[in-house]
Amino acid sequence: MFDRLQSVEDRYDKLNELLSDPEVVNDLNNLRKYSKEQSDLQNTVDAYREYKEVKSQYKEAKIMLEDKLDAEMRDMVKEEVTDLEAQIEELEARLKILLIPKDPNDDKNVIMEIRGAAGGDEAALFAGNLFRMYSRFAETQNWKVEIMDSNPTGLGGFKEIIFMINGANAHSKMKYENGAHRVQRVPETESGGRIHTSTATVAVLPEVEEVEVEIHDKEIRTDTFASSGAGGQSVNTTMSAVRLTHLPTGITVSMQDEKSQIKNKEKAMKILRARVADKFHREAQAEYDAVRKSAVGTGDRSERIRTYNYPQNRVTDHRIGLTIQKLDQILEGKLDEVIDALILEDQAEKLERLNDSNV
Repeated sequence: MFDRLQSVEDRYDKLNELLSDPEVVNDLNNLRKYSKEQSDLQNTVDAYREYKEVKSQYKEAKIMLEDKLDAEMRDMVKEEVTDLEAQIEELEARLKILLIPKDPNDDKNVIMEIRGAAGGDEAALFAGNLFRMYSRFAETQNWKVEIMDSNPTGLGGFKEIIFMINGANAHSKMKYENGAHRVQRVPETESGGRIHTSTATVAVLPEVEEVEVEIHDKEIRTDTFASSGAGGQSVNTTMSAVRLTHLPTGITVSMQDEKSQIKNKEKAMKILRARVADKFHREAQAEYDAVRKSAVGTGDRSERIRTYNYPQNRVTDHRIGLTIQKLDQILEGKLDEVIDALILEDQAEKLERLNDSNV
């Protein structure tokens, strides 16, 4: 572990030199690349340097105990040794977490897609509840939510809603929401008071830049048509709506949210790039996932990850066996307790895997 930490510190020092090089300073691409790499290493280097300083203090204190000390001084040094041992243990645990390979998508914005699944109108209403929950959570994180496309129902729900969350490390927290969400409650339209079960699916895709996924113009078929609103009424008579089809994969994206065809095409391309990248990523992971599934799930959207039980004010995350009697708070966007638990479980699983590889 310490060989790896020393390599990280050496690389950090090298980046400092590069960022002082006039050739790099005048090259915006390299300047941006090296600055980001240095920023990514900062926490690990800071913790490692603190560890080395505490370790040095510990060795000095142990040497002092070998000297002839009066009783009061010996007790003080022993107390210092105990404190330093606790700091060393804490720092070693933190360094192990920091050495876990970082998900390269963690600092990206995300495109989220929520769709009502089994349950008809009730599933669409639940999709609306989930969108509101995520929007409230985004507010607490100082993230910005932008609706990209939606298919609302007359009752206030959504058959489908696609939106982007822009903000620092959005993907690092929202990626755990990928999957099928189940709700158990008495619908407002149910006169008999019977509990119904409905589901909605959530897809979380990291925003993908053009340079990350190369999609050639010849691989896309573009169709334009007149926009229409809920119920089929015409929104405008211009051919502003756009449908993009990625021919190699068959992935299709339709967009009619904007009155401008150009803006609709830009939004559609963002979603298309994210979906194509997601498809390639899931295919690449399929073989690995078949051998070892993560404790927090594979990201398969058919996997039931969470149940929201209204009568008992209960939320259960099935991946880690977490049950919380705070449904009302969670629906208001207070998701930290659930997401923090998922992050800790994920880190523990990755740390175990890292330790196994080092044996």
